[in-house]
Amino acid sequence: MKMNLIAGLVAGSTAMASVAYAEETITAVHAFPETLIYTQSFLAFVDKVNEAGAGVVQIEVRGGPEAIGMFQQPDAVRDGIVDMVYTPGSFYGGALPEKDALVASNLTAVETRQNGGIELIDRIHQEKMGLKYLGWFDSGVCYNLWTRDEPSFDADGNLEVEGLKLRGNAVYNAFFANYLGAQVIDLPTGEVYAALQRGVVDATGWTQIGLIDLKWNEFLNYRIEPCFFSTDLGVIVNLDRWNALSPEAQKIVQDVAIQHEIDSVNALRTKRDEDFAALDAQGMKVVSLEGEAKANYLLAAREKNWERMQGLMAEHPMGTANYDRLIELFYDPEADK
Repeated sequence: MKMNLIAGLVAGSTAMASVAYAEETITAVHAFPETLIYTQSFLAFVDKVNEAGAGVVQIEVRGGPEAIGMFQQPDAVRDGIVDMVYTPGSFYGGALPEKDALVASNLTAVETRQNGGIELIDRIHQEKMGLKYLGWFDSGVCYNLWTRDEPSFDADGNLEVEGLKLRGNAVYNAFFANYLGAQVIDLPTGEVYAALQRGVVDATGWTQIGLIDLKWNEFLNYRIEPCFFSTDLGVIVNLDRWNALSPEAQKIVQDVAIQHEIDSVNALRTKRDEDFAALDAQGMKVVSLEGEAKANYLLAAREKNWERMQGLMAEHPMGTANYDRLIELFYDPEADK
């Protein structure tokens, strides 16, 4: 009887230990196709977590937009259909307009992690959407306007857009429509190649990297400088799922995310230089705005997004309480000089 009791205690202790140390799984999807450089960055982060978290926590990637539509992914993670999503904040900007602070930022995740900007964005995600904002990946890369035909300028050196069939989306429509006065045609990323091929559009905004991955360089021949905006790609996690993770699992995932914020800045800047060199070799021409026209172009890109952010924030229950603080943490006037 005594032996049976001891055996039972040992078995019970073993069972409790196995439960306590069971490996946890986080399910994830990504917004863009696997071949795109940004998705490759996210998958590198997943590999790092899975290596560091062996026996503790693993991320199980279930696919990209073919698994859950890119614009449905933010709702899917909020509703607990999937635990984690890698996506631009602009894909859920209607629910969280504060994401425009990242779009108009001239800083990277490195600086905004240090100054408290990411912490504020995380708190807003938790309060407004029930999401944990894990990290701002692939920052430090900005956008250019890319065109099929040589761009034209008015007598003051301002870009002329009349007649331009410009592909737009939620990231840059405030700038394209409200400042440039362009008539935009909204298209998801996956449809742009066919639209360029058929002549539905002949210009688009896009980041400094990835044009070759998407094969849009087959149709686009000019890059307009200066670049504007910043990528707002981040990882969001269902808050209930995050809170259910063990402290050890949370620490592993968060620590790897913070390091990947740093790593991805350096890696994508190298990739940008490689892409620019490859595009130059293929005959891509660079056209630049100068002087006052350049200054006004950059000012409008930033301020039109701030205006959009402030207007949409005012319509939400939390109001504009964080507006000034967001600009303070995500924009450095000295960095533009």
